[in-house]
Amino acid sequence: MNSVCHFYGATEVLRDISVEIPNGRIVCLVGPSGCGKSTILRFLGGLELPTKGEIMQLGDPPEGSLNPLTYVFQDFALLPWRTVRGNISLVLEDHNIRGEKAEAIIDDVLERTKLLDFKNALPKQLSGGMKQRVAIARALAVKPAVMLMDEPLSALDSQTRELLMEDLVSLWTRQPFTAVYVTHNLAEAVRLGHKVVVLSRRPGQVRDIVEIETPLAERKTGHAEMEKVQDKLWDLMRDEARAADEELVNV
Repeated sequence: MNSVCHFYGATEVLRDISVEIPNGRIVCLVGPSGCGKSTILRFLGGLELPTKGEIMQLGDPPEGSLNPLTYVFQDFALLPWRTVRGNISLVLEDHNIRGEKAEAIIDDVLERTKLLDFKNALPKQLSGGMKQRVAIARALAVKPAVMLMDEPLSALDSQTRELLMEDLVSLWTRQPFTAVYVTHNLAEAVRLGHKVVVLSRRPGQVRDIVEIETPLAERKTGHAEMEKVQDKLWDLMRDEARAADEELVNV
């Protein structure tokens, strides 16, 4: 993403955004409400074009990739009449992948997301955390070059959110994937991000890019270095968040 600017009518939403998404890394976007995080995700996913600037995908997608880009939303987006297996198979059916080949892919992502025992359950039988696991499994089934994750844990309670973060770390450790992860939660960003992009209030600009070298598997709750990084992120965001909140109140 190079020098991206965007306007909605006369309103400037993003100004001169340049961010690189390294292969096999998770890049988190944080910033005040309304700063353009989800807009950036839409640009990356090709759902919308910026007013100015370039969105470039360099290199080849992973071997066997069905969708170069795929989304994971906060509302799960599962079909209620389909089982866990059926919800995952849907994305393969779109590519006319059925039978033994489809079963092998589905079994692999079910095993990786700890869902094998729930493959025949309907979404109404699952907790919020389990539903999000299904959404992640469905995204992994198409072997995307980049997963675009729009606040995927924001609808979950704190305990479930912690469990899902552990699951994401385990998934990445076993088989690294590339992701852009939008969140309001700084603890999530510090737990999951190899790189954290801090945006200002509208018009969103890059205030700082914080690289975190500590391996994901070592980032436990209470880790002193992680707490320092989280404090740094909050120092960068505090005044911006307060100003954004006042702007929203006065609209």
